[in-house]
Amino acid sequence: MGIRNAAKAITLHEGKLLLDKCYAPHMGDYFVLPGGGQNQYETMEEAIVRECLEETGYTVIPEAFVALYEEIYTCGSVRQKYPDYAHKIFHIFRCSLAENPRVTPHEQDAGQLDCVWVDLNDIHTINLQPPAVRENIHHLVHAPSPLYLGAHLIDTEETV
Repeated sequence: MGIRNAAKAITLHEGKLLLDKCYAPHMGDYFVLPGGGQNQYETMEEAIVRECLEETGYTVIPEAFVALYEEIYTCGSVRQKYPDYAHKIFHIFRCSLAENPRVTPHEQDAGQLDCVWVDLNDIHTINLQPPAVRENIHHLVHAPSPLYLGAHLIDTEETV
């Protein structure tokens, strides 16, 4: 079993936050920060730019590292079925939009329906995952220094 590093973007534009809208049978509709797994020999900054372009069609510019969050599945069946995804570390960056025009997203995640802009004041009304991001989003948007959001131990066979 390995530990999967992932880069996630907090991208604000005109008071709205860019999110991936997703669906899973056990959760219904939910939202996540765009981003994903770091490839070997790729920097976190390169990963966040690539992943956001693939999932949303937007080019982002990483500006600051703002948080670290861990997700660890304790369920043996998940660890056996998804050994490379049972322990993930999310490196969260505050980003801005590049001036490039948006392109068609070409590699959306499983379960991803779309990408949407959600008013920052409405974040508390949506199912933004993980909850630690939703609960701390205003701090992360304005964070003067990085924040450790903790480790979430998940004892279920359902994965996001």
